[in-house]
Amino acid sequence: MPPKPPTTGSTSSENLPTMGLLDHLEELRKRLVKALLALVVTTALAWTYIEEIFTFLAQPIYDVPEFAGQKLAIFGLSDGFLLYFKVGLLAGAFLAAPFILYQVYAFVAPGLYQKERRMAVPFVMVGTAFFIAGGLFAYYVAFPFTVTFMLQFSSQFDTVIAADKYFGFLMMVVLGLGLMFELPIFIFLLSVMNVVTPAFLIRHFRWAVLIIFVLAAVVTPTPDAVNLCLFALPTVALYVLGTAAAWVVHARRKRAATANTPEP
Repeated sequence: MPPKPPTTGSTSSENLPTMGLLDHLEELRKRLVKALLALVVTTALAWTYIEEIFTFLAQPIYDVPEFAGQKLAIFGLSDGFLLYFKVGLLAGAFLAAPFILYQVYAFVAPGLYQKERRMAVPFVMVGTAFFIAGGLFAYYVAFPFTVTFMLQFSSQFDTVIAADKYFGFLMMVVLGLGLMFELPIFIFLLSVMNVVTPAFLIRHFRWAVLIIFVLAAVVTPTPDAVNLCLFALPTVALYVLGTAAAWVVHARRKRAATANTPEP
């Protein structure tokens, strides 16, 4: 009789807990509530520095020569308060990013093996770093370039920029690129859950590029190809990085399966 394969620490023999649909929905509800509460708390904390944050986010438009000497405009009594609330919410989203990412990981953790559940801290740290990197890329590169490009066509007009439109545009770009920069983390998580494989990602690369360009077109406020590529090409590179991460996960699992296979 051939010897039984070892069971301690083996991902091939470890039994995963099962959950029904209602259990999944209840778990999702709990995670969403916790993430929302974290966002409320961090938004409240951001309000203590709301003036500094507001000035920081408004600076790109004031640095454009075409807008020199002008100010953003509001057209209603409540516009200023609503803008401050949106700015605080944006800052709160970045402050709450580690906790929200942890809730995402905790939601899928029951479907992971014991060793994979220990990756919570690296997942949260790397995911937060990518989210912040996307926001910084948007603020320092993509957004100023887009603003300068659009204002170059306004030299023949008296430019009055509504503050709510400016910050709405800014939030869409910053949050959009922040989420798009999470693509490698998303792919890594799917590969850990055995939803995708490196072969699958490579085989559907062309479709992925198409979807990325469509999403970039939604985030990009201008129809020109330069701005579109400025948003899309970094995301394509992140897809490749995510594919490499999936390959690492696949290779580790293959080695673990080989090591746990009994000799005949």
